[in-house]
Amino acid sequence: MQLTATLSVEQLLLLIAGLLGLCVLASKVSSTLGVPALVLFLVVGMLAGAEGLGGIQFSDVRIAQAAGVIALIFILFSGGLDTSWHAVRPVLKEGIALATVGVLITALCVGLFAMAVMGFSLLEGMLLGAIISSTDAAAVFSVMRMRASRLPAKLESLSELESGSNDPMAVFLTVALISLINAPERGALSVIPAFFTQAVLGVAFGLAAGYAGVRVMNRIRLQADGLYVIITIALVLFSYSATALVGGSGFLAVYLCGIVMGNQDFIHKRSLTRFHDGLAWLMQIAMFLTLGLLVSPSRLWPLAGLATLGSAFLILVARPVAVFLSLFWAKLSPRELILLSWLGLRGAAPIILATFPLVAGIERAGVMFDFVFFVVLSSVLIQGVTIVPVARWLGLSLPERQRLPPTIQIIEGANARPVDIHIGPDSPVVGAQIVDLHLPEGALIVLIARRGMHLVPTGSTVIEAGDTLTLVASKEDLEKARRKLTSERRRVSQG
Repeated sequence: MQLTATLSVEQLLLLIAGLLGLCVLASKVSSTLGVPALVLFLVVGMLAGAEGLGGIQFSDVRIAQAAGVIALIFILFSGGLDTSWHAVRPVLKEGIALATVGVLITALCVGLFAMAVMGFSLLEGMLLGAIISSTDAAAVFSVMRMRASRLPAKLESLSELESGSNDPMAVFLTVALISLINAPERGALSVIPAFFTQAVLGVAFGLAAGYAGVRVMNRIRLQADGLYVIITIALVLFSYSATALVGGSGFLAVYLCGIVMGNQDFIHKRSLTRFHDGLAWLMQIAMFLTLGLLVSPSRLWPLAGLATLGSAFLILVARPVAVFLSLFWAKLSPRELILLSWLGLRGAAPIILATFPLVAGIERAGVMFDFVFFVVLSSVLIQGVTIVPVARWLGLSLPERQRLPPTIQIIEGANARPVDIHIGPDSPVVGAQIVDLHLPEGALIVLIARRGMHLVPTGSTVIEAGDTLTLVASKEDLEKARRKLTSERRRVSQG
């Protein structure tokens, strides 16, 4: 790779700083233009590449694939942390159907298109379809926020669940089809046991890692708060690698680990969630910059007509067919199914998966990569710009909720007020960490008076007899919190 061979460490760091700064600026510009930020990240990478203004030579596909995989596991973990089980549980069956049957139908439809129009074999066409089958809900929600609009809660939850859970299926199909192309003597039925093995191990390891992670976070009691960040990073890397090494789906394990942790209480949960949100943004920027550097615009133009036709087929035929066939049984109106079809934006995962055939040495892998890159770019531009108008046309667009400052988000009621609660020696919470109290979401301990001193507590702070807790709570949650702190007779959980 010529990039590191021609630059000193200082020059390389300056280059990285400049590219990251340009991407942050691009995200700001995207809100003005109404274009998803990831498109501009790709453009910045292409402009910095060998055929752009930067002239950076980068052609190492293996490094691009490794960077993409690492980025994707942190993005999935962050998405899991932000996923509310209460919100996705009502649409769990629909989400699983879209993430499995929907992905398979999309791959088959695109495979038939590639056979008829591009001269691919069925396996090559389905490989192309599997690569572009996963969706990106983050792009959808970022566009909706730009336009001060949002979707009905059911569709938001379904789109979020689908995008987080269809990446593992897309990865499995991509790897399985590559193996069938390279070893045609293997029958298609041979991949079915592998699918169930990956799914079962992914679910088992993901749930186990999530529950174990919460217990470790709450029990280890580290002196330096920054070390908790390192624990979560290690947990993400362990969840993916350990699951993959035993033959499971590491991507599914990481996503489920995030969901489990995101729906339980653990020390520094709010700050760690914000950290991983920022880390996910950094990973997206790094990934799209890397993939932008890898693309040569001169190779895209000859494919422009064919790729435009492929984008139209994916958006107008393959995606709607996948949605309607996989959800024909669901209690969703035709308008909701149409909007759900239009929400199928392509994002990070397809471009990462497009590097897999390149690394595996598939004969037409170069054409696949350039085709996928063009399709993703056009999908985000066309669907991303038109999501809000289409939602409004279907009567399914709602005004954006007012976003409160972080300190006010904790207590959403305007009637919140501080209350001092004294902890006696017989209180059931003596000796418990704050994170183990499981207070209502609308209640927060903001100050502790202890032996003439005032402490600002964290989740690991242990309640002592004689403490006076300053509790800020909404009217609805005040009595619940008071009962937990004073009159509760059961033993507070220590895990």
